[in-house]
Amino acid sequence: MEISGSIQASLGGRYALALFEVAQEKGQIDTVAASLGKFDEAFAQTRELRLVANNQIFSRKHVEKVIAALIPVLKTDDLTAKFLNLLAAKGRLGAIPEITSAYRQYVADLRSEKVADVTTAHPLSDEQKSALTARLKEQLKADVKIEATVDPSILGGMIVRLGSRQIDGSIRSKLHMLAQAMKG
Repeated sequence: MEISGSIQASLGGRYALALFEVAQEKGQIDTVAASLGKFDEAFAQTRELRLVANNQIFSRKHVEKVIAALIPVLKTDDLTAKFLNLLAAKGRLGAIPEITSAYRQYVADLRSEKVADVTTAHPLSDEQKSALTARLKEQLKADVKIEATVDPSILGGMIVRLGSRQIDGSIRSKLHMLAQAMKG
């Protein structure tokens, strides 16, 4: 498995690699990926959770209690639950988006897949995901996994990130370019 040095060097990359290695050893790569994804989604959608995780005013014990309350709600597996508790105890819960992204990359590398981060203003239907996956697979000549996120601020269209490449077809971007062109 070939892992990018920049991923391994980052804080989130090191935590993700440690989790990935244990999950691989226990045969729980997909289970952990699903639980980590659910927590990451909750983190992205819940301002209060981000505030608790990123604010030094809250004690680590308080953050641990918040995590303990969330684990059964999100139906998190035991390995991911222990990992989240460790992050809370170490004051590293705010790194969960970076950790999740790096973990997904490790899984994709293991499976020789490309990961496309796709941002849309509205959730993609299963048909749209399938069509986009097929189109990217055809262009890249590799298996592609789509990690979809919703950001209403892009207004419409989509932003596709593949590694360091980004294709921005969002309406927000097009309006910004039009405004810049009108300024002269």
